[in-house]
Amino acid sequence: MKLIDQMRRRAARYLDIAAVTIAPPGGVFSLSFDDIPASAWTEAGPVLEQHGIKATYYVCGGLAGGVNMDRDQFRVEHLQALHAAGHEVGCHTFGHTSALRMSGEALRLSLDANAAWVAERLNGYRMTTFAWPFGDATVGAKRVVRERFALGRGVRDGVNAGRADRGLIKSIGLESRRLPHYDLEALMAEAAATQGWLTAYGHDVSDRPTDYGCTVDDLDRVLRLAKAAGLEVLPFGAAWTRITT
Repeated sequence: MKLIDQMRRRAARYLDIAAVTIAPPGGVFSLSFDDIPASAWTEAGPVLEQHGIKATYYVCGGLAGGVNMDRDQFRVEHLQALHAAGHEVGCHTFGHTSALRMSGEALRLSLDANAAWVAERLNGYRMTTFAWPFGDATVGAKRVVRERFALGRGVRDGVNAGRADRGLIKSIGLESRRLPHYDLEALMAEAAATQGWLTAYGHDVSDRPTDYGCTVDDLDRVLRLAKAAGLEVLPFGAAWTRITT
């Protein structure tokens, strides 16, 4: 099963590519938080506000009010507050199920459920961007996602520049355990020099983050570096409009 999953992920990376030209007037940086642990709003929200930056929060309605990776997940009032503050809400499937574990029809039903759940709580709000749970995409699932969303964000490292697959946008991990292995200054400089789009995804934000989270200081440093590099910082939906028009 593990080998088959690897092959399906690899196929999605190289097959059925919906290529678009990444052509913003200057380099762009976008930040996202997946699943929405409560701390991604309660701890990260004030840092974003301090920097005057809007992020994208990829929501799974089925996780609301629960616990994931031993961390409290968002409550509905958190989602409503971040939406009211001007942050983008994006789709991450209803139950945080990998596309590798769902048929095309099951994926459609999950997306329908998430769309209805969010619309009911955010006054009819419609999500326009998507992030793959666990970064797992398949060729068939990419087609489903492209029918509904402007883009699907993955987890493969790199700057999106020139031609990119809108169904599997590259993104670096905003994770304390991984950040020391990135040359963040070089990535930011590359995005600026190539008029590219650098994106990042995180999860929880705390002094003792999970393996998939980061500290407040990590988040602050990444945002300062993006600004120092002259990158325009936009949530995914707004960045996509800037990049493709």
